[in-house]
Amino acid sequence: MRRILVTNDDGYRSDGIRALADVLAPLGEVTIVAPIQEASAVGHGLTLRQPLRIDVIAERIYAVDGTPTDCVNLAVTHVLKGLPDLIVSGINKGWSLGDDVTYSGTVAGALEAALLGVPGIAVSVRATRGPYDFGPAAQVTAAVADAILRAPLPPRTFLNINLPKGQPKGYRVTVRAKRNHVTSVAERHDPKGRPYYWIEEGEDEWLPHDRSDYQAVRDGYVSLTPLHPDLTAHHALAAVEGLSFEKEAGVR
Repeated sequence: MRRILVTNDDGYRSDGIRALADVLAPLGEVTIVAPIQEASAVGHGLTLRQPLRIDVIAERIYAVDGTPTDCVNLAVTHVLKGLPDLIVSGINKGWSLGDDVTYSGTVAGALEAALLGVPGIAVSVRATRGPYDFGPAAQVTAAVADAILRAPLPPRTFLNINLPKGQPKGYRVTVRAKRNHVTSVAERHDPKGRPYYWIEEGEDEWLPHDRSDYQAVRDGYVSLTPLHPDLTAHHALAAVEGLSFEKEAGVR
């Protein structure tokens, strides 16, 4: 039987991860290993300076006091004791789009899958103030997971899925959107008058692009973005090779 690892960054109690585990069950044996508390916006962080613990919550449900990346690594080495056939991260409460994937703990879970040589999927839905309907996202993920298990993506590649609110109109294969980044950090003061700082979500504008993941979900479609761990700017290699710095740096 296939083994499927499910993780997230909203914590093992999240309704989204339970919906995901339920819909993936027909495809194989599902094991949940997720943070014991919310770990949003931790990116691809790995805990190296404190010990980690695994709590057994229920049959094939485990909680780790760390990041999604920690969860995947502990799942592989100590829970499953081997690589699964698929790693799925989500369903995240809030989109993981464009440049924001570098911050996303949800995407990090699928990124770790790619680094381990396992097919990976990250899935997110639009944030809402009311109750979440994870049904469409769960069904889409199950269909994509089944397709990937039958016809794997190229090595070290994973899928980042984002869904609009409500029933999607269809699918679009997309590229990462880009933001016009503006840093927003609020300074406040405690009762003793000492300053402290709060990093706020910037109201950055998305740059227009007809094939972007942001445009797809704005138009009501499921966004399917293939990603990979290679951050090399291949188009800039020639520019770096042409830099004149050897003499200035004293290199002969």
